[in-house]
Amino acid sequence: MAALATNQSDQTANPLDIVEQVISSNDWLFDRRSDCEIAAEVPGRWCDYGLYFSWSRDIAVMHFSCTFDLKAPERRRGALYELLARANEKLWIGHFGMDPDDGMPVFRHSVLLRGVTNASAESVEDMVDIAVTECERFFPAFQFVLWGGRTPDDALAAAMLECIGEA
Repeated sequence: MAALATNQSDQTANPLDIVEQVISSNDWLFDRRSDCEIAAEVPGRWCDYGLYFSWSRDIAVMHFSCTFDLKAPERRRGALYELLARANEKLWIGHFGMDPDDGMPVFRHSVLLRGVTNASAESVEDMVDIAVTECERFFPAFQFVLWGGRTPDDALAAAMLECIGEA
């Protein structure tokens, strides 16, 4: 595909400035490690989630990941991979993967910002909300597979139940 002669990535502001504003307004702990990366911690129902944003001006892409402290033992990683693949079929935005070193499930998403002057606070809020919502939804399934010895199909079926109310 032919590219336009203008370099629009030079016109895109650093979206991590918006990310930092959103994180600060929610009073979440964060660390702005550089102009290109920021990490934060968000409380959830099942655990605290680690958010990581990185910005590449060269390709005008902001990458985002959401992790949680749930490490898969070697013997259960095959079942977890299968569960992640099945969970990904249910997602509209983003995808689950696994850190190959420690077997930690990770939710990832990237946003193309070429030709856009900056990300909006609403889009950053939505991105975080979607990631945390999906991690919360599938967290029990990950637990069932890793520590309950359940099959990926059984674990996913249990996670997809729509509960009404709280006991």
